[in-house]
Amino acid sequence: MMTEYVDAGEAVNQASLSGVVGTAPPVARDVTYDRILQARQEPQNWLTYYGTYDGQRYSSLDQINRDTVRRLTPAWVFQSGAAGLHAGPSTYSFEAAPLVVDGIMYVSGWDGYVWAVDGRTGQELWRYKHAIPYDTTLCCGNVNRGVAVANGKVFVVTLNAHVLALDATNGNCLWDATYGDVRAGESATVAPLVVKDLVVVGSSGGEFGVRGHLDAFDQETGRHVWRRYTVPKPGEPGAETWPDGPAWTRGGGNCWVTGTYDAELNLMFWGTGNPAPDFDGGVREGDNLFTDSVIAVDPDNGEIRWHYQYNPHDLWDYDSTMENILFDQDGRKLLAHFDKNGYFYVLDRTNGELVRVAPFVERITWGEVDPNGKITPKVFPDEEGKEVHFWPGPAGGKEWTHAAYSPKTQLFYVPVQDVGAKVTRRRREFRESIPYWGASVTVDSDDMRGALAAFDPSTGRQVWSYPNDVPMCASVLATGGDLVFAGEPTGEFDAFDAETGELLWQFQTGCGHHSSPTTYSIDGRQYLAVPVGWGAWVEGFLPSMLGAPHGDALFAFALAPE
Repeated sequence: MMTEYVDAGEAVNQASLSGVVGTAPPVARDVTYDRILQARQEPQNWLTYYGTYDGQRYSSLDQINRDTVRRLTPAWVFQSGAAGLHAGPSTYSFEAAPLVVDGIMYVSGWDGYVWAVDGRTGQELWRYKHAIPYDTTLCCGNVNRGVAVANGKVFVVTLNAHVLALDATNGNCLWDATYGDVRAGESATVAPLVVKDLVVVGSSGGEFGVRGHLDAFDQETGRHVWRRYTVPKPGEPGAETWPDGPAWTRGGGNCWVTGTYDAELNLMFWGTGNPAPDFDGGVREGDNLFTDSVIAVDPDNGEIRWHYQYNPHDLWDYDSTMENILFDQDGRKLLAHFDKNGYFYVLDRTNGELVRVAPFVERITWGEVDPNGKITPKVFPDEEGKEVHFWPGPAGGKEWTHAAYSPKTQLFYVPVQDVGAKVTRRRREFRESIPYWGASVTVDSDDMRGALAAFDPSTGRQVWSYPNDVPMCASVLATGGDLVFAGEPTGEFDAFDAETGELLWQFQTGCGHHSSPTTYSIDGRQYLAVPVGWGAWVEGFLPSMLGAPHGDALFAFALAPE
């Protein structure tokens, strides 16, 4: 690990090279850990990645509601065009979740960009650009999912596996720490999680046969505090689930989506990615812990307190890195997870005990999960050169984009992808920084569909569904106005009745959605902010839209006067 400390004079010089255009009010200096703990008490802001530590993506703001949503209209649009070469061989996408602190928005873009924006007008206040080598090895697009804000700093990771602290008033880089080896195929796309005095980040790059890890850094200095590998080495708990030999050293299991946190239990809940190689299980016999799992991690030292593995010995590329949403029901502390494998899980978050599991996707042919969580595989690439077809495909019944939970309706709202794929096992010898999939994959481009669906966690049953001709590939937002917001790949931004699923409002943004909308208010006026920008790994989940408008814009909506 290497941390670079930047003195004030050098910071100003770096900032000018990065394109700083001004300053922002010092609102972020008052964002403390205690304040983030109580984020639900200030719905005018969006202080952390999911809005609150529990990951519910719910806001109690209700100025925009079932009766007023018809007056929703664009308030401003922020655009920052991309030109020239980009890092990595694949496309870029605007996938971030904007944060808002007392009227100032902080948002990251692709290719190392971070901006501070006036949340009322969309005026850019400052801009930071991290220089990323063009030959950075990327699996799934040039993307970044957001920032964290605390104690006057904006924290962000970069594609070449750095974590940065920026001055929230002007974008100057305060410290820069390296936490991954780009030569081995490691990268970083996750939105950091601030817990206590730490910044916690996960790694990316499992498709290149790297060993996944979580890392914690001191907020003030950038000092590396701890690392937790998600694939155990010989002698550590879980090592018996890997064969003898080097497989564990390249086992995958990356945490590339932000975790959630329960302060009472003092546990973070991070999802882990697929084992490597993705489809060839013959070189990694065993359950392959702690891949495709939720791990409950002590933020003070990185120790894993318990785990639940959603997909032992994954043969379908079913990352379980996606969000684990915390909620309480009947006096019990629970956790909900919609897995790529097409099943909706409810766990006891104090110990990882399975409470309930039920399908949330219509077509599931890869296998089945019984009520006790036992998996029976049915279709998988088991022979060299033999093509198999299964649903859901490697993009899953839900990709990384997030579900939402409304404590008001006590329902979960999930973007559903119903698309299959053909997979043929192709054994590949491991080579550093070379894709280590173990198969050729062709995702269905014709027979596909999707939905926005509501589920009752007390039964696992679907309450309503809004069907769509193509998969739903963007995060969901629930609000106290009895509304659910979700974007479509074809550009529409939709508002639904949270109780019935009725479509109440729609706006065409001109580009597909693959990001996370947030909401906030300034001087009593509620806004909705949603980045749009199509691309990234689109061939993996919706290949029929490879030629769709690319775009890169941040839309803010508010109510027009009556």
